[in-house]
Amino acid sequence: MGLLDVCPLETWVSLENDIYERSGLNASVYDTAGIRINAHPRWPNRLCPEIKATPKGQSFICATAHMNIAIMAKESRAPVIEECDAGMLKLVVPIFVEDEYIGSAGGCGLLLDQGEVDSFLVNKITEIDEARVESLAQGIPALTLRKVQDLAQFIQRRIEAIVHDCTAGKKEAHP
Repeated sequence: MGLLDVCPLETWVSLENDIYERSGLNASVYDTAGIRINAHPRWPNRLCPEIKATPKGQSFICATAHMNIAIMAKESRAPVIEECDAGMLKLVVPIFVEDEYIGSAGGCGLLLDQGEVDSFLVNKITEIDEARVESLAQGIPALTLRKVQDLAQFIQRRIEAIVHDCTAGKKEAHP
C-alpha cells in the first residue's frame, strides 16, 4: 500500500502547504523509498536548491539525511528532529496505516536554535565555492527546539486525521 492508495495527492500536498505556512520549512511527503510525491518544493532559503542541484549534494546531503532520519522515525514510530550534514534542521514524522509504514512527512531547510550551516562540509561535498555557500546561507531563519517539537506534534495529529478520514471512506465504500 502506498501513500496515493490511501489518499489522493491533493490531500498530501495540502499537508505540505500547512507545514510550510506554519513553519517556513521545505515541507515534503515522501514514499517508503524516500521519493517526494510532490515535485514542487517551496524553498525556505537560497542554499538548499543549490545543494540539491548538484548530484553529490542531493545524494550525500539531502537523500542521506532523509533516509537515515526516516529509518529512525519508522523504527520509533515517532517524529525525529535532527540536522542534515549541511547543518540545517530536518524533521521527519512517520506515516502508518495500522501497522504498515507507508511513508513520512516533515520538512527541512531552516536552522535549529542557534545552529549554523557547515559551509566547509557543503563545499567539500558539492564543490560549491565556500564563500558562495556562506553568502547563500545568510539570513536562514532559525526555529527553537520547542517550536519544532510543537510542529512535529501538529504534523503527527494531521497525519492521524488524514489517514483516518481517507481509510474510513474506503472501508465504508468496500465493506
